[in-house]
Amino acid sequence: MKAIIWTKYGPPEVLQLRDVEKPTPKDNEVLVKVYATTVNRTDCGFLRARPFFIRLFSGLIKPRRMSLGNEFAGKIEAVGKDVTSFDVGDKVFGYDDNYLGAHAEYMTTPEGGLLTTMPANMSYEEAAPITEGAHYALGNIRKANIQSGQSILINGATGAIGSAAVQLVKYLGADVTAVCSSENVALVKSLGADEVIDYTKEDFTKNGQTYDVVFDAVGKSSFRRCKALLKPGGIYMSTELGFFAQNPFLALWTSKFGSKKVLFPIPKNRKEDAIFFKELVEAGKYKPVIDRKYPLEQIVEAARYVETGQKTGSVVIIVGHNNKS
Repeated sequence: MKAIIWTKYGPPEVLQLRDVEKPTPKDNEVLVKVYATTVNRTDCGFLRARPFFIRLFSGLIKPRRMSLGNEFAGKIEAVGKDVTSFDVGDKVFGYDDNYLGAHAEYMTTPEGGLLTTMPANMSYEEAAPITEGAHYALGNIRKANIQSGQSILINGATGAIGSAAVQLVKYLGADVTAVCSSENVALVKSLGADEVIDYTKEDFTKNGQTYDVVFDAVGKSSFRRCKALLKPGGIYMSTELGFFAQNPFLALWTSKFGSKKVLFPIPKNRKEDAIFFKELVEAGKYKPVIDRKYPLEQIVEAARYVETGQKTGSVVIIVGHNNKS
């Protein structure tokens, strides 16, 4: 099979397209023929081992895994002997940041992971980006216990996480103020935002409004800058560690002192979440935003684009040619 091989940490140019042996599923795994995957911030973090502590999970000197790629859509080609919830031929989508491997024509993934059958009437290319952004968004939303009637500000509302967060928060019945650039105002409104702040024209930290939750979905602000935006008992969340990795420490500190809190949750991969995302898609309550599509052979260009930090939603990678079977 063809796969994008990753043997050392570095820029996108270290990624190489090679022919390698097709994997064999373990007893509790399925073998997926991958038709579409993505390149996202998680991949780019592993690619360069940034922040450095990522190496504790991915390999101290060099990567332990052969390929990157954490979200995918494809068809099950084989199942391990203990697998009971999937059959050969099932169309599936999912997310696996433990074993990775989606940047290839075939990958194995655990039956019990964040994996389920694809939503009805959806192509592989549309299904592949369902999970990563929504996975991180939902983990934060759950931790903050966001509820109907609350006011939420989402900074970076057009990334994979931010665009998913807007839709998930609206599904819960909260009021959303979204922060984005001028060119994406219409898009963010179409996702359900009640108000939109154009950061090219206005500093959202100085608009005089207060919120129950500020969700920094791009990690470009800070608790210090956003604290005045929070109501008493309000919550600040970020998808990044912050300056000098301050956010995990602030989460510990503010849990003991002060009324305004910092949360830094680590989401878990749960099958129930994949099923939840599928149900939302089928109900018309959630749709991943797709920016660009690249063939697998152009994954270096795709990763370069993701690293610019300018993508809107997800960057999809098309694997193979028979993408509708």
